[in-house]
Amino acid sequence: MALGPRLDIRQTQSLVMTPQLQQAIKLLALSNLEVEGFIGDALAANPLLDVGGEAGEPVAAPPEADLRRTTLESSPVDRLIGEGRAADDRPLDIDHGAAASDRETGESTSSHDADSFWSGDLRVGGGEEGPSIDERARQSETLAEHLEAQIGLVAPDERSAALARYLIGLLDEAGYLPVALREICDDLRVPLAECEAALTLVQSLEPTGVGARTLSECIALQAREADRYDPCMARLIDNLDLVARGEFARLRRLCAVDDEDLADMLAELRSYDPKPGLRFGGDSGGTVVPDVLVEPGADGNWTITINETTVPRLIVNRPYYVELKGSCVDKAARGWLAEKLSDANWLIKALDQRQKTILKVATELVRQQQGFFRNGVSHLKPLTLRTVAEAIGMHESTVSRVTSSKYLQCARGTFELKYFFTSGVSTAGGEGASAEAVKAAIRRLIDAEDPKAILSDDALVDLLKAQGYDLARRTVAKYREAIGMGSSVQRRRQKALAGAR
Repeated sequence: MALGPRLDIRQTQSLVMTPQLQQAIKLLALSNLEVEGFIGDALAANPLLDVGGEAGEPVAAPPEADLRRTTLESSPVDRLIGEGRAADDRPLDIDHGAAASDRETGESTSSHDADSFWSGDLRVGGGEEGPSIDERARQSETLAEHLEAQIGLVAPDERSAALARYLIGLLDEAGYLPVALREICDDLRVPLAECEAALTLVQSLEPTGVGARTLSECIALQAREADRYDPCMARLIDNLDLVARGEFARLRRLCAVDDEDLADMLAELRSYDPKPGLRFGGDSGGTVVPDVLVEPGADGNWTITINETTVPRLIVNRPYYVELKGSCVDKAARGWLAEKLSDANWLIKALDQRQKTILKVATELVRQQQGFFRNGVSHLKPLTLRTVAEAIGMHESTVSRVTSSKYLQCARGTFELKYFFTSGVSTAGGEGASAEAVKAAIRRLIDAEDPKAILSDDALVDLLKAQGYDLARRTVAKYREAIGMGSSVQRRRQKALAGAR
């Protein structure tokens, strides 16, 4: 075959993603707070965009009949993608006020795997409707900010203060120093004694216990602050592994105390905070703001609305557009103005389509999981993205984007939309049950167990089978560990420690 230049004619099909389509897809995956920031940038960059009216009027879900007729694939965005004509997209000028007038009303907490002795006391939460504005303000201060505010009052000189601030910057969210002091000295090229003095300075700050390198050191700092660090307490703190295992007889011999004194020491030990840094907000610290609000309606159905308190309504400032248009004398200026108008119209349309899509998905979720909203997590059904996508005529990937980083608030609390998509397990009735429902059943059984008759995993299997859940032992163990419940041996030790208080 000869090598040489030649001309070929080929016909191919390709999907062209215009910047506007990419923007619409990006908006679909953002939460309301992220959209608020996106809109703020758009308002700063586009002089034709303006905020129309006040945000806060909820957008209600359309009637179910409309949900069946209108799908995401019927929107201009997805129709162009499906037909391979994304390049033909043109921005539309939308009367947002008219569009708005057409709308009608239609629980896994993770924690550090620290010593189980304190696990029952480490809780973070708020009311059913989330923390108030005052609570959010109190939680906004980070641990580093709280500690640095105290440095100037206790540091003997600026060098010590600077070194202490460096150590504060290395603390983890629980208030511990995870880096060896020798490594810090090598990095900063300062004497070890100077680093130790700076660490002592950090450990003298409030809350007591921060700057510790181990759990024992953290508890010892708090015992010294409470003037309870006597030799007996010191030996108890040095043997926290025996405390966790519930070896009371050995602890009595080590500490040279009787049963009553040991019980008092254990009660004192439990009063200390093993993670003092968690009292303060983290650097990321955002409060979860629901994107969808679900309330029971008067007719027994559900009222589903978009939470627009954080998303302003956008309009095109037409008087300003007319004024600018009259001032555009050259072709470049007219082209710039036309581009800004096009961008503004497209953003308004994309935001409107985003709201409608979220409402469709949320409405179908509520319809599929009505048992949960009426009766609780025990009635949560197995559900997949494909089931919801087929029910409302959307693509599975679209439903995945909609449920990403979105939260739904109802009378039972605030839940991520992905919470309602759970795997299923077989039941005696053959209908299947949600994994979350099984976890809730396991939690109820363990919470109600007799401290003198701790349930083994085999016993849990039998009790769950009596409730209609047909599970293997390894499945029960997996779900038990997923909800943070220890084995029967661990729970027996925990309840023995609780009884010793």
